Amino acid sequence: MSQNRRAILENLFKEGVIVAQKDYEIKHDELNVPNLEVIKLMQSLTSKGFVKTQFSWQWFYYTLTPEGLDYLREFLHLPSEIVPNTHRKAQRPARPAQARQQGEAYRAGRDDRDSYRRADAKEGADAGYRPRFGGVGRGAPRA
Repeated sequence: MSQNRRAILENLFKEGVIVAQKDYEIKHDELNVPNLEVIKLMQSLTSKGFVKTQFSWQWFYYTLTPEGLDYLREFLHLPSEIVPNTHRKAQRPARPAQARQQGEAYRAGRDDRDSYRRADAKEGADAGYRPRFGGVGRGAPRA
């Protein structure tokens, strides 16, 4: 197997996705291999059902499928603990105490406003109220 092919497959497994511009004469931005090799290898994997292809604005977007993940794991001899970056859950940073306090104060203010509205709520319009519309066309009053 060529070094370029192995580099493409390793990058695909590591990231879970790969993009390629629809230009066959340039080198791929991230991999330093001919872009044509990336596109043709991804076409082959797409035909086998290992990759999903999306094309937009002269760019190919390739996404690894679960079958492709199993295939690459076996092909590259990787253990099941290693997963692509797209399969990892993003770690959200903890909210600072100041932001937490501001959020609680905001919610407390909303509760006060909602209780105020409920206390002052009216049942509806008076029974004798008849709205008038001065529209044009079919909604206009007859003259």
